[in-house]
Amino acid sequence: MGRMDATAETVLHQARAAILADLTARDAAEADIVSLVEEALSRRRWWLEQWPDGAAYIPGLLAQDVQDALMETHGRWPLCPRCDEPHALAVEPELGPDPHWVCERGAAVIAPVGALGAPGRGDS
Repeated sequence: MGRMDATAETVLHQARAAILADLTARDAAEADIVSLVEEALSRRRWWLEQWPDGAAYIPGLLAQDVQDALMETHGRWPLCPRCDEPHALAVEPELGPDPHWVCERGAAVIAPVGALGAPGRGDS
């Protein structure tokens, strides 16, 4: 394809900001982790160039990409704030708009992607 339009770039920047907000909320925004975000963002930019209609899926996909990269290098992230036994939150829907961090064990929505640090969200 070629250059992306401004709307696609906005989607990518908003998804990046959401993931960085969640990393910051969980004290995980170190330089090497931010580099993982940038690598994942680069791959998703290419993906979005191939499938422009997939823009609504970018925030959830980027969250999952970063989560997968962190699993390989730093361990599970983000950890569920509600359960005693440590486990990572999941992103739902896996491929859809309006992604949320959820505790699959307790069937509870913790926070929208990008809002782990919002008051009353994901910090309990």
